Amino acid sequence: MERDIGLVRETGCQYHVCHISTKESVALLRRAKAEGLPVTCETAPHYLTLCEDDLRDEGRFKMNPPLRSAADRKALIAGLLDGTIDAIATDHAPHKDEEKKTTFDEAPAGIVGLETAWPLLYAHLVQTGRLPLAVLIEKMSAGPRRILGREDLALAAGQRADITVIDPNAQSLVNPADFISKGRNTPLAGWKLAGLPVMTIVQGQVVMLNGKVGEGPAAQPVAHVG
Repeated sequence: MERDIGLVRETGCQYHVCHISTKESVALLRRAKAEGLPVTCETAPHYLTLCEDDLRDEGRFKMNPPLRSAADRKALIAGLLDGTIDAIATDHAPHKDEEKKTTFDEAPAGIVGLETAWPLLYAHLVQTGRLPLAVLIEKMSAGPRRILGREDLALAAGQRADITVIDPNAQSLVNPADFISKGRNTPLAGWKLAGLPVMTIVQGQVVMLNGKVGEGPAAQPVAHVG
């Protein structure tokens, strides 16, 4: 990464770093941004909630990059707070059960995360006071839009609603058997979730309602915002 940032300094090219997981990466990117270099980055929910102390000799704990130290996790949260880290991405990587139900060394790298990302971070960062709600919203919506150059997708009057509605009081536990994704490989089984999504609207259509995808009012249009 230090080499790449040097190239950015020489060329002025845009540089994005995926899945940062160490305090050294946070420090390098913080300095690069202070220089005004065009760099962006993201991290993933598992690096913000787990650390190497949580590892077990099971395939569901294997990911790339691997889990780091508690100090690295603390640095990532600090990077979210000060704007060094632009976004949170799931790095959703489903595998067949037989591939992951083996030892750590034998399993392929990657875990699922789409269905747990928001409620996991809401429960373990927002509700614990380590991250303001506004910051979590920013890192999972506006931040990714800016990286992709899609400010046109922002919620605005007259635009079709692409939004997820959250119930801040709704709670559950991670149960892989309930996942809609065919992938079940998660190290977070049994973890608390909060702030559950109760409705998702895409292009003005309800596509998820109370955990049901493509059912109920899914064919019904939603009024334009504003």
